[in-house]
Amino acid sequence: MGSRARKIRVALLAAAMAATGSFSGVASQASAESRTQLNASQIVADMGAGWNLGNQLEANSNGYPSETAWGQPTVTQALIDKVKAAGFKTIRIPVSYLNNIGPGPNYTINSGWLNRIQQVVNYAYNRGLYVLINMHGDGYKTINGSWLICDSSSQAAIKAKYQKVWQQIATRFQGYDQHLILESMNEEFDGQFGRPTQPCYSNINAYNQIFVDTVRKAGGNNTSRWLLVPGWNTNIDYTAGNYGFTLPTDQYRSPSIPSAEQRIMISVHYYSPWDFAGEESGTITQWGRAATNPAKKSTWGQEDYLDSQLKLMHDKFVTRGYPVVVGEYGSIDKSSFDSANNRYRADFARAIVSTSKKYGAVSVYWDNGANGRYGFGLFDRRSYAVTQQGIIDAVMAGLR
Repeated sequence: MGSRARKIRVALLAAAMAATGSFSGVASQASAESRTQLNASQIVADMGAGWNLGNQLEANSNGYPSETAWGQPTVTQALIDKVKAAGFKTIRIPVSYLNNIGPGPNYTINSGWLNRIQQVVNYAYNRGLYVLINMHGDGYKTINGSWLICDSSSQAAIKAKYQKVWQQIATRFQGYDQHLILESMNEEFDGQFGRPTQPCYSNINAYNQIFVDTVRKAGGNNTSRWLLVPGWNTNIDYTAGNYGFTLPTDQYRSPSIPSAEQRIMISVHYYSPWDFAGEESGTITQWGRAATNPAKKSTWGQEDYLDSQLKLMHDKFVTRGYPVVVGEYGSIDKSSFDSANNRYRADFARAIVSTSKKYGAVSVYWDNGANGRYGFGLFDRRSYAVTQQGIIDAVMAGLR
C-alpha cells in the first residue's frame, strides 16, 4: 500500500529487529511447464480468495527492509497455514529491497534477504497456494532508500538497476510453476494524488516493459509465467481510461503459449470510498444498501460505483484476455465508534469479491497485521487466532 497505508500502520518501533529464521532450503521445484498451463478464466477461478501479508517483507527501517520493523513478529509457517485453513488460496507478499541492493553495475541483492524472501514464499508455495511477490516500497519518495522514482532525472540508472534486480529475482524463482506470479511494482506514481503526469507515466510503462522482458529472458518457467503489471498508482480510472497506460508487449514468452492467450495480468487496488475504507475518524462507519444511518454513510462509492469501476477494467482488459487482480482492498476497523461497523466492513468485502468475480477479476484482501482501531487485520500474527471471522466469511461468500 502507498502513503495511505502508513496512516493506518501500527506505530513504528524505535529500532528494527533483525529478521529471524534462517533460510532453510528451496521449494520442490517443477521442471519447466510441467504442470497444466491455465488460461485467463481458469487461473482467475483457481486463485480463489486472496490475502496480503502486509507490513512484513516491505517493512523497513533506516533504508533497510526488516520484517519486524513495523511491529509485526517474524513470519512463520504456522501463520500461513492458518491463512490457508481459513479458505484463502492466494497470498500476496509485498517486498521491499531498498538498501539491500548493492552498487552498480551489478546491483546485487543481499543474499540473506533474497533467501528470506524465498523462504517465506515457500511457506505458501509448498502448501499449494498461489503466491504473488512484488517490488513494493522502492518507489515511495517518503521511504529512506527508495530509488524507483518515475519523475527522477536519473532514469538511465534507475532502469539499469530495475533490470538487474528483476533479473536476480526471476532467476532465483525460475523453477517455480504457475503458482508463483511476479508483480512489477506497487503503487507507482509521482506522489501527488491527481491526474497522471508525463513523462512520469511513460517511465512507469517503461518499467513494466523492462520487467516483462527481463523475467521472460531469465528462462525456466518464467517464459510462461503469469506476470502482473499496474498502471498509475494502481488507480482504475487512470489505468483503464485514456491517461497514458500502455500494455507491455510480450515478445519473449514461450512459443508453447497459444497465440490467442495472454500471460499478463493488470493490477489495481480498491479503497473507495476512502472516507469509509481508510479515513481515520469515526464519522463514516457504514457502507452499502444495508446502512441504517445516512449520517454515517458516504455520499459516494456505493455498490453502483463499485460495479462501474470493475466493469471498466473488464471492458478494457478482461475482454482482451488480460485478467485483472484487485491486489488490495479492505476497510479499517472503526467499531470503537460504531458497534455495527464490522458488519459493514463485511458487506464491503463481500461486494468487492463478488463484483470482482462477476467481471473476471481476482481480489486480494489487504491485511496490515493490525487489529483493533484502524486495523485491517483478520488474524493475530502472534497467536494465529482469527480476529475477524465475519469478514473472512463474507470474503468466502462473495466467491459463491
